[in-house]
Parts: sequence; C-alpha cells; structure tokens
Amino acid sequence: MQVFLNVSQILVSILIVITILLQVKGQGGGLFGGSDTSFRTRRGLEKTLFQFTIVLVVAFIGVSLASVKLA
Repeated sequence: MQVFLNVSQILVSILIVITILLQVKGQGGGLFGGSDTSFRTRRGLEKTLFQFTIVLVVAFIGVSLASVKLA
C-alpha cells in the first residue's frame, strides 16, 4: 500500500507541475508574470486548468496525509 501511495504522490506532483507550467505559458508572462496589470477573469481552457490545478493540489495533500498516516 505504501508503494502505491508513493507512486501516486509522484504522479500527482508531476501533473501539478505540468498544469502550472501550462498556466504560465498561457499568460505569456514568463517566470515572473507579465506586464499586464489589468484585471482579467479566467475563461474557457484557462479556467479549466485553474480548477484542475486546485483538484490536483487537494488530491496531493490527501495522498500525502494518507502516506504519513500509514507510515
């Protein structure tokens, strides 16, 4: 069971990194953000990526807590 939790934790963390990199690339600002200072709402794919990132972070925290509890 511990091996399954460790592997799933690695996979979820890789997915988190990929989704965050896709969000940064979509904003066109590079590493430290863009020069666009106006307020924008997220729409379409950008909103879906944002929500998917939140789901992945919650899943990562859950897997991490389960891993600690079983250790």
